[in-house]
Amino acid sequence: HQAFTGRSGTFFAYEGLGSIYWHMVAKLLLAVQEICQQAVREEAAPELVAALAASYYDIRAGIGYQKGPAEYGAFPTDPYSHTPAGGGARQPGMTGQVKEEILTRWGELGVSVQAGTIQFKPILLETDEYLPVADSFAYLDVHGQSRRIDLPAYSLAFTYCQVPVIYTLASPARLEITLADGTRKSVEGNRLDQTTSQHILARDGQVQSVHLFLPQ
Repeated sequence: HQAFTGRSGTFFAYEGLGSIYWHMVAKLLLAVQEICQQAVREEAAPELVAALAASYYDIRAGIGYQKGPAEYGAFPTDPYSHTPAGGGARQPGMTGQVKEEILTRWGELGVSVQAGTIQFKPILLETDEYLPVADSFAYLDVHGQSRRIDLPAYSLAFTYCQVPVIYTLASPARLEITLADGTRKSVEGNRLDQTTSQHILARDGQVQSVHLFLPQ
């Protein structure tokens, strides 16, 4: 950043030489993630995918919550446009960086919708994000009710369309879907069928939870 002139010719001085332009870094992060995902889809060599993933996390380490307040110039989880070399972060607010951070996080979790079906393929999710011990997860369901579910060790959870999705490091690879009436069904692989996907996307309350088991 010390040599990058940025947009100093036409924009504010603190966007120029020596200034870290956070949105630019976030755009690079998203671009590398998309290339990594493309490499997986095209069944590229494992060494290439691993190198792209390593590059992705090198970039991830240089942005947002990975920074300390002294270096960022503000609370690291607050969105700012730029941090000049000689002062704190500038231009607060929901900058374009926030959009990239949302997209890349869904990419890290491996959630995508293909041809009307939801797929879970967390190729970029690091193992240290999984809980080392059993815990619980609180969330609001599609009816706005507070819920809590137990999580086993080596798992994590998030919500997708207000439906809890649990990832657990365990074999064999499979999906377990729990419906609102308590019925459970198991699916091989990492893709939901179209009917289940549509229930989740419609937020109609028919799907209670989705549990993905991933071999270590």
